[in-house]
Amino acid sequence: MKEISKSKKLNNVAYDVRGPVLDAANAMEAAGAKILKLNIGNPGAFRFEAPDCILSAMSSSLPESEGYCDSKGILEAREAIAAYDRKKGIEGVGVDDIYTGNGVSELIVMCMQGLLDNGDEILIPSPDYPLWTGAATLSGGNVVHYVCDEKSDWIPDIADIKRKITQRTKALVVINPNNPTGALYGVDVLEQLAQLARENNLIIFADEIYDRLLMDGGTHTSIAALAPDLCVVTLNGLSKSHLIAGYRCGWMSISGNKESAKSYIEGLNMLSSMRLCSNVPAQRAIKPALENLDSSDYLLKPGGRIYEQRETICRALDKIDGISYVRPKSAFYVFPKIDAKRFNITSDEQFVLDFLREKQVLLVHGGGFHWEAPDHFRIVYLPEPSILEQSMEKLGDFLKTYRQA
Repeated sequence: MKEISKSKKLNNVAYDVRGPVLDAANAMEAAGAKILKLNIGNPGAFRFEAPDCILSAMSSSLPESEGYCDSKGILEAREAIAAYDRKKGIEGVGVDDIYTGNGVSELIVMCMQGLLDNGDEILIPSPDYPLWTGAATLSGGNVVHYVCDEKSDWIPDIADIKRKITQRTKALVVINPNNPTGALYGVDVLEQLAQLARENNLIIFADEIYDRLLMDGGTHTSIAALAPDLCVVTLNGLSKSHLIAGYRCGWMSISGNKESAKSYIEGLNMLSSMRLCSNVPAQRAIKPALENLDSSDYLLKPGGRIYEQRETICRALDKIDGISYVRPKSAFYVFPKIDAKRFNITSDEQFVLDFLREKQVLLVHGGGFHWEAPDHFRIVYLPEPSILEQSMEKLGDFLKTYRQA
């Protein structure tokens, strides 16, 4: 019988949905092991409670949510998003410039499919949220990773970006606040990024899904607000800030010089119509959520759960010899560095696999975020502090004798 094989388009897509580490974790669970999963940013999995305003709005509107809506989304949701954009300083966004999606992930894929031809180049940070690289590659683009500098609190290296722009470069992706590092970019950096896009006729994709998960008095600035003359696609949603990751509720807004992107917007409209529309009941959550922006603020202040979990994971990492890190300012991730020479680590994936097998704790290796050196890994610090402390005690104990073969 002839083998049914996957599309050749997937051969160069390194999107780490599965792999030896996750396969091993699933096999261990099937055999009865209890795995602590510090690998995915899923608030719902750790018993956070969604705001009542969202739950009640969705449940009460179910009878009105039958049938397809406009391919871009229901009007009340898009009006609320436009108002939120204005609050962020993004001008000129009307309801027709907004697309709702089944999470931001669907919209990232749509953005890349609508833009890239074979051989087009796109600048994406390293480390990155890996779907950006996967979606761009699957769409035929050549991904060029620019470096975020750990020594400068994971801020994009402007000089590195300049060196990597060519005649084929079509777009610049900015992930701020950043996953996996927890970095928050200041206005000066964002203005430099905007200037690079301006000088080289690049469209900017601004992934801002964590813009409301800030700590230590940090403030978030949308790059679109600083560049009204540029075409910017800003992506955002409710999965993280409103603790409803499973509802799949995201959106994107197009601002700035839309005339220069007229053809691209036509392509987005085609792709949006092809999937008919996004989840209508989930769209009903957008208006009440954006009218209650402070519903999760208490989690991010001293005494709040996410804040205290960050403090816990940082104190625990401080106790482990051979580990360093940049203190995260946003989201709920930390991206520690391990002394690869000390532990003879040549494969970061093997390191997290060995740790999983010995201590039943699941992490993600830095290479999963397109970080080239085998010396980083990501921790999701969503579990309660006592669990985080235990997990880091296990890591410290593991590293006392670990040397990679």
